[in-house]
Amino acid sequence: MATAVVRAAGDLPVWVVCDDAEVADWAERAGAGVLWMPKRGLNLAVTEGVDALAAAGITRVVVCHADLPGATHLDHLLPDDVANPVVVVVPDRRRDGTNVVSLPTGTGFRFAYGAGSFHRHVAEARRRDLTVEILDDPSLAWDVDVPEDLAAPATGAAPTATDRP
Repeated sequence: MATAVVRAAGDLPVWVVCDDAEVADWAERAGAGVLWMPKRGLNLAVTEGVDALAAAGITRVVVCHADLPGATHLDHLLPDDVANPVVVVVPDRRRDGTNVVSLPTGTGFRFAYGAGSFHRHVAEARRRDLTVEILDDPSLAWDVDVPEDLAAPATGAAPTATDRP
């Protein structure tokens, strides 16, 4: 799945935030840069990763997790004007978690993944006076959190009420 997500970035530059040597080796083989963030936990690692990219002159990022089996492209998450202060939030299929966030760097945005992160990320963007766009994208809505999630629709189609109890 992680390789598919990197491929979904197409021509966009890719960095993988991690603290695992095997993941870093895989990322480099996949053509991605590595942002080494040991002992930070997910939220701080992503926040500091975005800050590091901002310090390197990157003005906008798409934060996408590696557990999205339906991911085929990510370029539609970038506004025509990358300096646009819009934050695009792609919720999971339950509208509880956050699968993808596209945002300008240098805003001080702090990530807060975990149960209920979709609402926290929307609130954080608004707290930072950023415009929020919620994008319900069926190809990015299905993430793999538990073993049963591996039965995701192969087409990336939106799950139905029978897909998960």
